[in-house]
Amino acid sequence: MFKTILAIIISVTFFGILFFIIVRNLLKRKLDQLVEEEKEKKLNNLE
Repeated sequence: MFKTILAIIISVTFFGILFFIIVRNLLKRKLDQLVEEEKEKKLNNLE
């Protein structure tokens, strides 16, 4: 019984961390893309 609960907790923790890392990287990539687009817009407006 204890081993089953421990296995569930460990697997949920592992997948939670994995999911968090994937989502964080996707959001960071999207944010960097938006920042680059905003910089290009500002440069084009100055010209």
